[in-house]
Amino acid sequence: MTDNSQPDPVDGGLEVTVDMHIQDTHFIYTQTTDGSKKTLDYDYKRCNGCGICIEICPVKAIEAGPLLEIATGMDAPPVIIDQTKCTFCGMCASFCPVRAVRMDIDGEDILEIEDYPRLDSKVIINEKCLPCLLCEKACPEDAMKLELTFPTKEEVAPFKEGQEGEISVDMDKCNFCGLCAPLCPAFVLVEREPTPDNPVPFQDLLVDLDKCDYCKICEDFCPEHAIKVKGKLEAEVPQISGTLIIDDVKCTRCGWCREVCPYEAVEIVKPFEGDIELIEKNLVECDPLGCHGCFNVCPAHAWYVPSDKKIDVVKDLCIYCGACEKACHVRAIGVDRTAVKHTQVKDLPWSGQWNDAIDTIHTGQRTRPDTARRIEMETGDIPRPEMHEIATRKGHKHLDEIQSRLADLLPMLEDAKVRFEWEKNHGGSVRMRVKKLGHPDG
Repeated sequence: MTDNSQPDPVDGGLEVTVDMHIQDTHFIYTQTTDGSKKTLDYDYKRCNGCGICIEICPVKAIEAGPLLEIATGMDAPPVIIDQTKCTFCGMCASFCPVRAVRMDIDGEDILEIEDYPRLDSKVIINEKCLPCLLCEKACPEDAMKLELTFPTKEEVAPFKEGQEGEISVDMDKCNFCGLCAPLCPAFVLVEREPTPDNPVPFQDLLVDLDKCDYCKICEDFCPEHAIKVKGKLEAEVPQISGTLIIDDVKCTRCGWCREVCPYEAVEIVKPFEGDIELIEKNLVECDPLGCHGCFNVCPAHAWYVPSDKKIDVVKDLCIYCGACEKACHVRAIGVDRTAVKHTQVKDLPWSGQWNDAIDTIHTGQRTRPDTARRIEMETGDIPRPEMHEIATRKGHKHLDEIQSRLADLLPMLEDAKVRFEWEKNHGGSVRMRVKKLGHPDG
């Protein structure tokens, strides 16, 4: 852990302190004033280098790291935040599509504060959901957690040795919902690695006959009527029930859950609208297996290598963050954002800057406020201020010393850069010392 703190007095006497420390993969910046505390938490391992925060930052406090090298394996922060420039406005946290940047004010996440606009993306699970195992197993970010609440076969009908019967599964009807496996240990799901063009996480369903007593519960339990059993039903068949929990921080709104769901139970509102394309003339130099940059940075895991071409992307999974475009060293990817889904920008004094930031996300052109704090003046010879002799006072023993110090001090005070640095670093304390030096009575 490292620590870096810097006091920053501002006009009006308000003391502002900015601290920075590193904790695991998090760069944590804290701005403390007399009235509040703001914390900016940047998780560089979650950041994919899309650069949206760089584009929208009103004071250019964020710059890109070595994105090409990071995309191909280098362990470094994709963006670098300069805490000496950061105003803790919260724009980067509000519009980060992967929640790599988070900010809170006095412990409250700004995404929960109505005055702060934010991306309005979400996953909606509708009434058609069973639920089943498919979306949890297919989610590339492990953002979905399924909690089944129905009783198992063992709870309603304990296994009986020596039962005779037959069981079969019609794989043309089976959609790999997977519910038979948590119901009864006789069913074994054979998993596979999901791919963007085939997100189903299972490739086969097997039956362990040594664990089956042909109780027929599975036959009536299967939502697709894909299981047939010759036996005797002696217990009540459980009703499918459970809860699907979505981790809002991990979820990237990619849509894998929607693509894999056989019941049309998932609706996705993506953070951005747009288009993504492959630039054919540059694909000649593309080496997807050797480079793998676009694969590594894509939060939607939308890239794959098909059998008939060098590389491809499933557009329905893309969230148009633009990270792959920046990671491609042969410039073979183009991402065009056309709209931003966001909450209302309230009519507040700073709303103009937020509207500019939102426009920047799909235009790439950022209007920034003037932060130079300079006043333009006519150039020319500026007369040297008239020097007044300090009246000799009876018994004043330090007059010569005061005049000597003033002679050394005045040339420095005429230098604007010197005055600016003193005031920036010491504020009112410097100005007070100057006043005392200039007035012998003080």
